[in-house]
Amino acid sequence: MSLFSSILDKLGFKKAAAVEAPAATPVATSAAPAAAPVAVVDVMSKLEGMAAANSQKLNWKTSIVDLLKLLDLDSSFAARKGLATELGCPADKMGDSAAMNIWLHKTVLQKLAANGGNIPKDLLG
Repeated sequence: MSLFSSILDKLGFKKAAAVEAPAATPVATSAAPAAAPVAVVDVMSKLEGMAAANSQKLNWKTSIVDLLKLLDLDSSFAARKGLATELGCPADKMGDSAAMNIWLHKTVLQKLAANGGNIPKDLLG
């Protein structure tokens, strides 16, 4: 299982991911794949609840390391590099861990939103 799939599972996207995958397959029609019904997942409430229950003070809204820790997933450099590769991180950012982490955090939140997660716009840009 990919790390991003693990993120989706931890946040309860199992049904949303299953709905989106078949919708993305028939691209021959003029209908946009985004028109397919996608279950909305209350990501913010889930993450805020997890953070409140966590003994560590994790800055998951800006840090990919803290977000992965909050989800109880591997936050090592190797895991983050693998996730960045999985999500298509540009090569110029892969050589700079800080740039990769910033790109990765933003991209993970964007992908969660694209899969039906309620991510506020201020966290997406």
